[in-house]
Amino acid sequence: MTILVHGATASDAHPWLAFACWIAAALIVAAAHVEESSLTVTGTAAVAMTSIVLFAYVYMRRCAPDADVSHALGVGVAWLLLAVITEIAGAALLRHGCYVLLGSPARPLLRTIFFFVWIFSPAVFARNDSTC
Repeated sequence: MTILVHGATASDAHPWLAFACWIAAALIVAAAHVEESSLTVTGTAAVAMTSIVLFAYVYMRRCAPDADVSHALGVGVAWLLLAVITEIAGAALLRHGCYVLLGSPARPLLRTIFFFVWIFSPAVFARNDSTC
């Protein structure tokens, strides 16, 4: 019996490459928040979101060039999950709120945009459709 798979599978791209791209994006997002004093809140968010989109492009075009939309959405959800876990761990270690990767709850619209950028930026660069 033969099973035909359309598009790229998760085995085509190594999971550690998705993790490495997330680490790189998260470090730049954190660095943008450290330098927040020299930028406006909107400027900091723009730098952070641009870095997320940049590393989504790098992952989807260089590490998983034939990945379909479902793979890209899976990577985006994993990136958001890693960001949430990192913020929870940071808050537990610092014993106060840590809002570096997802934005402050004081700015709910900006925080929601960060959620969408983490999830959907890899899907923007997916080459194939996941339809059969």
